[in-house]
Amino acid sequence: MERPDNLSPDTQAWDWEKGRRTILSSVDPGPDWLWQEEFHASPDGETLAAIIRSEDESFTLRVNDSEWETPFEKAWLPKFSPDGRLTALVMLDDEWTLAVDGTPWDERFSFAWGTRFGNEGQICASIQQDMQYGFCVDGVVWENLFENATDMSFSSDGSRNAAVVQVNSLKQADLEGFSKGAYSVAVDSQAWDASFMNVWTPVFDHRGRERVAAQVRLSETEYSIAVDGVPWKKRFGCVWAPAFNPATGALVAPARTGGRWGMVADEAFIWAPVYYQCMNQQWSEDGNNLWAIVAPEYGKFTVAKNNTPWQATFPVITDLTLSPSGARAAALACHANVDFRILVDGNVWQGSWDMAWKPVFSPDSSHVAALVRDKSGAMTYLVDNKLVKESFTKAWPPVFSSDNQKVLLKGIQNNAFVRIVLPLGEIA
Repeated sequence: MERPDNLSPDTQAWDWEKGRRTILSSVDPGPDWLWQEEFHASPDGETLAAIIRSEDESFTLRVNDSEWETPFEKAWLPKFSPDGRLTALVMLDDEWTLAVDGTPWDERFSFAWGTRFGNEGQICASIQQDMQYGFCVDGVVWENLFENATDMSFSSDGSRNAAVVQVNSLKQADLEGFSKGAYSVAVDSQAWDASFMNVWTPVFDHRGRERVAAQVRLSETEYSIAVDGVPWKKRFGCVWAPAFNPATGALVAPARTGGRWGMVADEAFIWAPVYYQCMNQQWSEDGNNLWAIVAPEYGKFTVAKNNTPWQATFPVITDLTLSPSGARAAALACHANVDFRILVDGNVWQGSWDMAWKPVFSPDSSHVAALVRDKSGAMTYLVDNKLVKESFTKAWPPVFSSDNQKVLLKGIQNNAFVRIVLPLGEIA
């Protein structure tokens, strides 16, 4: 499963003048466009984009009231990078590639998908060529391709990457070959010497960018964590994705033994295995706080900080988000994908929503905002548990200013695309 990007844009150069600006007076398709697909807004709210189909049946990207100059045979998965560049996967002469701000990469592939971004502006796509799989980063293809390649991740500075790869061929229903191990991790396209029955979610050491850890399956019933291809000696009934402490380099992972889950650090339990579930752990940048989603009782989920769970529990908890300081956290809660609630520091915010999106903290960690959708389908925002008096037919996640005094809202109102800068003190 591909993991979503979780990167923060540089906001200092944006327009933070208080008030409303109409970026696009009408979002209707132009006269020469047969139709247009879903809209995508740039992080700074200055651009609205969508894939369009022209009368000659070619595809390209609408960018506000203009369009990319180059027509393509097909186009899909438009995404804005954190620094505001517009990307899309496109087909030229029956081959796929990635276009950035309308300019396609020189390399062409049988297929491409899964655009993602590194912390320093890197742009990557998953690719397949002649039934071999790998990745292309900023137009440069991996030196080695494999029978399969998934779960790509960047190092903290984006200069290195790793992915799960298939290193041994498997015939149809080849249980013996599968048991011997067909999967490994490739770091900068170089595979580990070791192979395993299954491998998931490789992650880099935040400090030196040198070590890579991943979940591995060693037998039908045994799982562990491997670091640079060497599995821990300790075996578990199951494990989830590991995470390095950014300050010390210690490696932790949720693990199950005896039917219960806890947190393991370098093979020893630091959170006793007493939970019905433990997952999605995150470190604060100073390494002092370890957070995770846990289930103290069966079917009752919450968030734990340093092994101390919040009191409020729900059937589902998702989108655990740490403040920049790492001392605060927020998450989404729901019942069977309905009745979404916002949880901040263990407190349940006002309102029950048809849908809610991942909460956002201000740079100084003192403010929180979230995009929500009510039962009628209208979208709006909660900021510090106050409901913003703006309603949108389509909106995008909020962004706080670098001085922590304002919040940027962007969305479609009355068929126009607008960006609104609100001082926090003026939110009633």
